[in-house]
Order: sequence, then structure tokens, then C-alpha cells
Amino acid sequence: MDSDEVARLGMAFGRAIKIRRVEMGFNQEELADRAKMARSFVSGVERGAIKATVTSVWRLAQALECRPSDIWLKAEKIYWKE
Repeated sequence: MDSDEVARLGMAFGRAIKIRRVEMGFNQEELADRAKMARSFVSGVERGAIKATVTSVWRLAQALECRPSDIWLKAEKIYWKE
């Protein structure tokens, strides 16, 4: 996987997080509080600028009341549409 693909994957994952966050009616601060993370981290993940770890994906999914796999499936769909 080259750097362009890694960047695309990060953007797709970030969009999947943002879509779910908006569906849940949370702003970034609320999601960050629920996930016990900094708002700047959530923002960075959503923009694809910060790579989420396995632990942070798990915490975000819990805060978004879904499974980590739900986020990845959405990210996969977004990735392949681009």
C-alpha cells in the first residue's frame, strides 16, 4: 500500500466516523468527551490527518454506540467509491 492509498484510507475512515457522529447528533466535543479523548484528536481522525490506533477505534465505536466493524465497513464503502 503506497502513501496515497494510506491517505485515502485515513480519509475514508475519518468520513465514516463523522457520518456516524452526525447521525448520533454529536458534535466533536461531545464525541471526544464520550470517548475520553481530546477534541483535536477526533478532529484529526475525521480529517484523516491522525491515524487511529486499535484502541482509539474501539473507544470511538463505543462512544458512537456501534461496533468497530460497523465503522470499518462504512469506511470500506467510502474508500471504494472514490
